[in-house]
Amino acid sequence: MKAATQRVAVGAAVTALIAGLAGCSGSDESAHHGAPAAKKAAPAPGNAVRLIGDGSTAFTGTQSGLLEPERMKPGEKPPQFVVFSWDGAGEDSQKLFSHFRRVAKKYDATMTYFLSGVYLLPEEKSTMYDPPQHAAGRSDIGFNDIKGIKDTVRELRGAWQEGNEVGTHFNGHFCGKDGGVGNWSVAEWKSELSQAKSFVKNWKTNAGLKNEPPLPFDYDKELIGARTPCLEGRKNFVRAASQLGMRYDTSGINDQIWPKKELGLWDLSLQMVPVPGRAFETLAMDYNFMVNQSGTTSKGDPSMHAYWGKQMRDGLVKAFDRAYEGNRAPLIIGNHFESWNGGTYMRAVEDTIATVCVKKNVRCVSFRQLADWLDVQDPEVLQKMRTLQVGQKPKNGWAAFLATQPSAQASPVVKVKQAGQH
Repeated sequence: MKAATQRVAVGAAVTALIAGLAGCSGSDESAHHGAPAAKKAAPAPGNAVRLIGDGSTAFTGTQSGLLEPERMKPGEKPPQFVVFSWDGAGEDSQKLFSHFRRVAKKYDATMTYFLSGVYLLPEEKSTMYDPPQHAAGRSDIGFNDIKGIKDTVRELRGAWQEGNEVGTHFNGHFCGKDGGVGNWSVAEWKSELSQAKSFVKNWKTNAGLKNEPPLPFDYDKELIGARTPCLEGRKNFVRAASQLGMRYDTSGINDQIWPKKELGLWDLSLQMVPVPGRAFETLAMDYNFMVNQSGTTSKGDPSMHAYWGKQMRDGLVKAFDRAYEGNRAPLIIGNHFESWNGGTYMRAVEDTIATVCVKKNVRCVSFRQLADWLDVQDPEVLQKMRTLQVGQKPKNGWAAFLATQPSAQASPVVKVKQAGQH
């Protein structure tokens, strides 16, 4: 799988350079971090296990480790949300999935892992994948072997049990003009999504691993959001996702402002952040920092690796600071489990997590948890917060800015259904 993901990096680099914006898309110690008042859901009962289908997935009760969404009180300052997310999440020889699970636990954070469905499909079964506008068995990121599937499922299982979210990065990762996702119809997106779900729901049969433990969630209910490959094809994907009842998309490009809904989905797009020392901003994603630093190669000048990593880390922290001290808009960050330019971006992300997730009233959460929180807020309050520009603090403070919430007083708090609930 490592070689396969490297092919994605090389193939997408030219596209990213032309576009200028869109990227290709431990310790178990526990300390108290983030928002002290946030409540976490109780663990699921140990005997609440019901296998689904061939036993690849299972209903195991309500997911534990989630913050309980609560509506803000009049005049209350919003919490600072930060979402760390991973495209094409899988465990390979680099062991970055397992590493960042440990990092997340250390800093009391949860994240979103966007799984590529073909990472649960063995090479010898490749023709089971019938991608839109391509021959059956074609994938620009390859497929997986049995060890890779077992390792990836192990990490997905543990990640969900720790409160993390499993989304989708779809399957073959086709970018560009020749059958790329940017040219897919609504019906083709539905087919791609259906296949991505099928590979997760039938990985035991497909890989011949029937004695392995199941994934502890019902993927039909777990899967509520996605990021498209190379951030392409968003328009028709959002249409398809809206018709299928999904809850968010994170395939667009936005500034650090409060999100709104589009066709019923929360638009939780990646955001533009500073590039210290440069006169422009770039997307909050490791790939985009790399393209702006070493161009089409992921093996740039070793003497620059430390500088490039610090530049990314400082850019992400600057973006955090201007939200934290300003409009409190959620900060959306995307990455890949890759060792580009000597692994400097992975170190930058880890340093960013260690820096921001420990601050007061900061919640480092998954997209699911952010969407849950947004859903229980007063729409009028969210609309008012959307009037604040990047880094803009309310002129007379938050207490005055959000002092009056008419509909909040008339509407009860809505309890959001969590993953696994029926």
